[in-house]
Amino acid sequence: MSSTTDKVSGKVNEIAGKAKQMAGKATNDKEMRAKGAARQAKGKMRTAVGKAKDKVKGAVDRM
Repeated sequence: MSSTTDKVSGKVNEIAGKAKQMAGKATNDKEMRAKGAARQAKGKMRTAVGKAKDKVKGAVDRM
């Protein structure tokens, strides 16, 4: 995946995870809240990977 794809995918997962957490909270569903938190964490990780790829590419381009 490209860095842009990673960052976009990450943000989508973060938003979806947050929404799932809120739905779980509204319905008092602990499992849904946990799944939402996991998806949000996955999204944050994917976004971080995309940012790291950008930094590596920038460093290589400056060589």
